[in-house]
Amino acid sequence: MRTIKYAVAASLLATAPLAAAQQLSIATGGTGGVYYPIGGGFAEMINEHIEGADATAEVTGASVENMGLIMRGDADLALALADTVYQAYNGTGDFEERQIENTRALASVYPNAVQLVTLADSDIESLADLEGKRVSVGAPGSGTELNARALLEANGMSYDDFNPQRLNFNETADAIRDGDIDAGFWSVGPPTSSILNLAATRDIRLIGFSDEEIANAQEVEPVFAPYELEAGMYDGMDEAVQTIGIPNVLVVNSDMDEELAYQLTKLLFEHTDELIAVHPAANDTTIEFTMESTPVPLHPGAIRYFEEVDADIPDRLRE
Repeated sequence: MRTIKYAVAASLLATAPLAAAQQLSIATGGTGGVYYPIGGGFAEMINEHIEGADATAEVTGASVENMGLIMRGDADLALALADTVYQAYNGTGDFEERQIENTRALASVYPNAVQLVTLADSDIESLADLEGKRVSVGAPGSGTELNARALLEANGMSYDDFNPQRLNFNETADAIRDGDIDAGFWSVGPPTSSILNLAATRDIRLIGFSDEEIANAQEVEPVFAPYELEAGMYDGMDEAVQTIGIPNVLVVNSDMDEELAYQLTKLLFEHTDELIAVHPAANDTTIEFTMESTPVPLHPGAIRYFEEVDADIPDRLRE
């Protein structure tokens, strides 16, 4: 991937006070994933650096639920998977009956990895081996379930082929540990706490996907991309594992005040080190990643910031 350097001010973020006190809600996900610490970290940054703003991170069912919260104005910012954001904006997939045209992006923050986990002594070694097994496909209304279903259906499988369980990240880890299920899907920024905790108590194995399986999935979801989980990411993981990556997008309602959207975008990119200190997934929070990976138009306030730093903004990200 090419390297692009942007002229970003090294000084502390200077913001004008907001016209009125702003209570900001950030829709995240479950406590066992990455959305919650990333959202909580960004809320702390907002409270520290943007005068007149008071932000809180909210626990939610993640991507699909979060898009509904943005549509209704029940959340001011939300983290959601790129495929979910794309479907919501265009009224496709799970959003055929409820298109969310007022979706706008501030940034793409980091990529998720679809992680399929089982115990080390399991006979599951591929997607096909899930047949007849008890498998967690993620919490209802989560991006994990959308990703898992797309991956499976692209490769000729459906929920009829196994016993699907709709569990959140912590519940999935506990169920694998206790032998209540045979395997589980996570779509989350690696490494994630729930898998780390599981690997600390039980020997686990991550199931890799073949080139053909990934290519099949990309035909269904163009936002999918090959992604390699590094060896040593979890206890007992001696070799790298090939999987699928999906960008995570920080979205807002198009009605958000332009000045506020500008300040939030500026804060994210000029204090990224503070977010990295919260979770290493934020190492991928770059302007380049946003320009390459964001699936819907940017908010005008975000565009204003990116123009200030001379970013090359693709036409597809302008309204």
